[in-house]
Amino acid sequence: MLAGVLIATGLLSQSAVAGSWQQNVSVGGFNKVHLYTPDSVSAIGQGRGLLVVLHGCTQSIDAYLTANLTQAAEQYGLVIAVPDAMNKAGFGCWSYWQGTKARSAGDYKNLITLANNLVADVSYQIDPNQVYIAGLSSGAAFANTTACLAPDVFAGMGVSAGPSIGTSSSGAIGPCETANVASRCAQYAGSYASHFDTQIASIAHGRSDTTVNLCYNEQNANGMADLYNVSKLSGENLISNGSSRTADETLWQNGRVSMLWFNNVDHAWSGGQGASGSYINGNSINYASYLGQYFQDNNQRVNRNSAPELTNINVSQQASIVTIAGTSNDADGDAVTVTASFTDSVGQQQLVSTTPAATGSFSLSSPALNDDWYQLNVTATDSGGLVSTPYTEQLLIGPPPPATAPELSELAAAVDGQCAVVSGRVFDSNRDLASVTVEFASATVTASINGDLFSAQRCQLAGGEQTALITATDQGGLFSAEQLTFSIDAGQNATLDQHISASRLDYTNYANCYLEYGTASFVLREQVITGSQCRWQDNDASCFGPAQSCSAAGPGDGEDDGDNGNPPPPPADCVAFTTNNYSHKVAGRAYSTGNFYTPDYFANGSNAAMAGSTWGITTLSSADGSFWQVGACQ
Repeated sequence: MLAGVLIATGLLSQSAVAGSWQQNVSVGGFNKVHLYTPDSVSAIGQGRGLLVVLHGCTQSIDAYLTANLTQAAEQYGLVIAVPDAMNKAGFGCWSYWQGTKARSAGDYKNLITLANNLVADVSYQIDPNQVYIAGLSSGAAFANTTACLAPDVFAGMGVSAGPSIGTSSSGAIGPCETANVASRCAQYAGSYASHFDTQIASIAHGRSDTTVNLCYNEQNANGMADLYNVSKLSGENLISNGSSRTADETLWQNGRVSMLWFNNVDHAWSGGQGASGSYINGNSINYASYLGQYFQDNNQRVNRNSAPELTNINVSQQASIVTIAGTSNDADGDAVTVTASFTDSVGQQQLVSTTPAATGSFSLSSPALNDDWYQLNVTATDSGGLVSTPYTEQLLIGPPPPATAPELSELAAAVDGQCAVVSGRVFDSNRDLASVTVEFASATVTASINGDLFSAQRCQLAGGEQTALITATDQGGLFSAEQLTFSIDAGQNATLDQHISASRLDYTNYANCYLEYGTASFVLREQVITGSQCRWQDNDASCFGPAQSCSAAGPGDGEDDGDNGNPPPPPADCVAFTTNNYSHKVAGRAYSTGNFYTPDYFANGSNAAMAGSTWGITTLSSADGSFWQVGACQ
């Protein structure tokens, strides 16, 4: 492409962006999963680990956005997945005490599918031998049950403040129920029980927990130790994240089981210093970081053989022949093969390999190469398949090509709230690229460049359709540019008190909003009621504010609509909401009759019966906002 500007339209990318949360992703049978992909990889095995974290009763998955999970993710190379249970029971609990306990049933199936789907997605780089599951309270019991059902999938578990598997719902908040954890877990596994030989378990509980009986901590730890056939080690270790944030640790043989007591923690996930949110406690250690270290130290399934190393690399060039010399060392004494690849500007690759001498020294030469730029990549691979950190260098064979503007490709925008990361590839045949800039509506950002990949982030973007102009410029001033479009959802994320202070909510519907979100942050979006009247509400409209004049930005877009003051358009003819029956009632879509504790629910207008009493999940739809019927829009 010659100097000048080429305009093209890009599409919104849904791919994972390292170092950021993807919120409310639909994956693995779940409608809402928060996913965090770290920049780092695991120090053991190949690639990253995966930690699935299950919420507790009445707890939103949004609470885990502020639970310091990202610290553990980056430190230990863990992809974090926080799914919202699809088949909730009671007060939004994972239904560990009811239903069929089988790999093909309900949320057990969904969790196994979630793990397998994420492992299969190469963009996450997850090592199948480093897949773990953890949870709080009902989520802990459900995580334990799932790890028992699928010990082949889950190499380890973290059970925090969870009643024992197979106990009743009343046992969670009442007297301790005796449970043979080892027997039940083995029964759940069936033909997969042999995988317990390499599974590990961390069991934890807050010392100040007055909700779930403290007896379950030792019962669960001893039960898993009996299943693994390991003995308790003597003594107790003090785990500390600062003088005032501590936990007491007991270990079993080979680190197969650990038992923690979180000091100064009630019935909550222990998030460490700075953690906050509903049922998130910051008074003790960061349990996610503890799990990262515990899994790294004790995982029984990864190959702990170390990869070879390349040192003293020297590259020389004689006409069209390139020679690479150096040393390859393997601490384990495995046989090593050194490979050099030469990739030209159109992606054609040539490979050359050699076996180092006994001293580790090696030398290899390329075939005769045509005039072009080449990407040299040198790696050492041992007999176990482990690969060294590559040595890379760019080489020019022959005279430099004529002056040409850089080329942009594979442009994408990844949106997280009101932040957008624009990324892509840039190729400069002269290898004299000066910069890549991204012009957002509010500012121009200089992109970071790694090889031929670039990315630039901008936050606090207005809602609605956005345009970014990406410009690549070389040192001679030649440039090319492309335009990318994407959409921003300008929902407002804040705590209940902050929403009230901003006049998005008032105290009229305070109880229902507090029941659903507690002190955690949650998102509200402005919706048209009629004419110029709007209200702020959450995704299922169970938590909503008063009717008021629509904001100047217009509902959900954050921009002036450019319609000379006319009100924004009304919503689509038909709307549908899926939530529990009680929330439908609060939102004015349903009513209840009968017994106070187990009422019957009916849709307003159609009077259609809604199954499941208070906590049954129902989809209601309406074309006019007053006549509601069971089912989605037709």
